[in-house]
Amino acid sequence: MKKLVTLLLAAGLAFGAAAPASAIDFKAKGEWMMSFEYGQNGNFQGGHGQTGYDGSEDEFNAEQRVRLQLDAVASENLMGEVYFEIGSQNWGQASTGGALGADGTVVEVRRAFIDWAVPGTELKIRMGIQGFNLPSFAMDKSQIFTDDIAGITFSYKFCDNAGLTGFWFRPYNDNYKGRSDGSQANYMDNVDAFGLTVPLTFDGVSLTPYGMVAAIGPNALRGTENHFDNDSTLGASRDQLIVGLLPAWGYAGSATAATVKLDQYATAWWAGLTGDITAFDPIHIAFDVMGGAVQWDESRLNRAGWLAAALVEYKTEWAIPGIVGWYASGDDDDLGNGSERMPFLGAAGADNQFSNYAFDGIIGISREGAIGTSMAGTWGAGLRVRDISFCESLKHTFRFNVIGGTNSDNLLKKIRTRYGDSDLAISNSGRTYGVESLYMTTMDTALEFGLETIWQIYDNMQAVFNADYINLTQQGNSKVVNGDLRDAWNLSVYFTYEF
Repeated sequence: MKKLVTLLLAAGLAFGAAAPASAIDFKAKGEWMMSFEYGQNGNFQGGHGQTGYDGSEDEFNAEQRVRLQLDAVASENLMGEVYFEIGSQNWGQASTGGALGADGTVVEVRRAFIDWAVPGTELKIRMGIQGFNLPSFAMDKSQIFTDDIAGITFSYKFCDNAGLTGFWFRPYNDNYKGRSDGSQANYMDNVDAFGLTVPLTFDGVSLTPYGMVAAIGPNALRGTENHFDNDSTLGASRDQLIVGLLPAWGYAGSATAATVKLDQYATAWWAGLTGDITAFDPIHIAFDVMGGAVQWDESRLNRAGWLAAALVEYKTEWAIPGIVGWYASGDDDDLGNGSERMPFLGAAGADNQFSNYAFDGIIGISREGAIGTSMAGTWGAGLRVRDISFCESLKHTFRFNVIGGTNSDNLLKKIRTRYGDSDLAISNSGRTYGVESLYMTTMDTALEFGLETIWQIYDNMQAVFNADYINLTQQGNSKVVNGDLRDAWNLSVYFTYEF
C-alpha cells in the first residue's frame, strides 16, 4: 500500500510540474567564435630578451569561445534567462581547456536573471546577474560602467517621450578574509551602487541624463591587514575596482595606501548627459559628457575628474564618414591632493566605437587595449569612415586617431622618484593597481591606424578582419615606456556563427 501511495504521489508531482511547464516557450540562442591573430610589440617594447607579443603571449595566437543563451518565456510580462560562456579557450593552453584532451573547467555563468512586470502597471523589474551599460550615444559603451553585474533594475515608461530606470548593483561583497587571526572576515567589505537614468526621446533628438552613487566599505578592497595589499587570490573584480577608484600611486609597496588603516565608508558619485541628434539627417551628431569623484577618509587617495566625447558623421551612398574626439581630465603634479582623472566602477566591457586597438573597442576575441581599457587621462581626435561597401557581402571601416595624455609629466617623475618603477610598475611592461592604462602624459603622443573588414558569409555567419597599428612617441624627461620603444601592431581574423 505504501508503495502504491508513493507511486501516486510521484505521478501527481510529475503531472503537476508538467502542466505549467507546457505554457513556457523556450528560446535558445548562441554564438560560436574562432579567432586567429598575429602581432608584435603589444606593450610598445622589444629587446631585453622579450619574445612574443608582449613578453607573456606568443606573437601568433588561436582562441575560441562559445556562448549559449536560454530564455524561458511565460508571457510578455514574465521570463527568465541564463547565459553560459565557454572560454575563451586558447588553443594548446591547459588552464583554459585548449590543451590535449580538451577537458578544462571553463564554463562560466555570464548572466542569470528574471524579468517581470508588476501587474496592471508599466513597471518592469529585472533581478539577478545581468549586463548593464550606463547610457552612451557617442562611444556606444560607457567609460564609467559597462559590465555584467548582480543586482536589480527597475524600468518605468511614463509616456512615449520619457521613461525612468533605477538600479541597485552589488559589484563586490563578502570577500574580505579578515585579520591574520581570522577575525572580522567579510566585515564591512561591501561595494553597493545606486543610480537613475532618465531617457528622453523627441522628434530627431534623444537625451539621457543619469547619476550613480556608490558606498565602498573600508574592508572592501583589503586583502589581510593592509588595505590594498597585493592578494591575487581575490580575483580580477577587486583589481578592476582598485584601478578605477584609486590614484595611479594608490597601491605601491611603500605607498601610503598600502599601510593606511581606513575605518570609514568611502563615497563615490558619477553624473552625465548623453545625446543623439538625427534631426539634421543625413548629418548625425552624438555626444557624451560625464564626471565623477571618490572621497576616502585618507584624502591623498581621493580621485575626481571628467570626460567629454563627441561624434559628427555624414551618411552617403557609399559610406558614412565622420570625425570623433574626446578629452579627459588628467593628474596635476601634486601627489598630496589625490588624482584628477575620472574614476570608474567597471570598464572591462567598454567596447567603445572610437578606437579598436588603442583602447577596448573590438567586440570579438582579439588583442585590444594596447594603451588601456579606460580613456581617463587621455585626449584624442580622429577620422572614421565606416560601412564602406563596394560589394554586397563586404563592409569596411577605416580609423585614424591622434591620441595624447593629459597627465602631468612632472608627476610621473615624482612617482618614480618616491616609489620607484619596481613598486609602481607604471610603465606598460607591468601594470599594477592604480594604473588602468598606459600612463600617458602631456609629452606623449600616439598615432593609431585601423582597418576593419566584415565579410557576411551567410545570414548567420561572418568573418571579421582587423589590421591595427600604433606609433608612440615620447618627449618628456620621464618616459612612460622604459627601454627599447617600438611600434605596436596586430592582425586578426575571427569567424562568428550565431543562431
